[in-house]
Amino acid sequence: MHSAYGIPIWWFLTVGAMLFCIGLMGMMIRRSAVGMLLSIELMLNAANINLVAFGSYLKTPVIAGQIFTIFVITLAAAEAAVGLAIVINIYRLEQHIDADKITAMKL
Repeated sequence: MHSAYGIPIWWFLTVGAMLFCIGLMGMMIRRSAVGMLLSIELMLNAANINLVAFGSYLKTPVIAGQIFTIFVITLAAAEAAVGLAIVINIYRLEQHIDADKITAMKL
């Protein structure tokens, strides 16, 4: 089974799975809030690769995979902006961004 570009779909799915696993490991290992945001971005990009691969593979009349990818990219941009604003405010309050030591947002 090949996509529109002649590359087997399992190559795209393998790259997407590896990126997602790297992002998941980054979320579990990282203590820095910025590192966690970057890991989330990796996981969203892995989802984008899979959406485009399946959209190309299924050859749907509408470009559904690409449309969903644009929505995910928009979501990632909003997440990055809001997340970085929160991290900057926490750094101003506590002078560090270690996720285990942040107490500013506790009730």
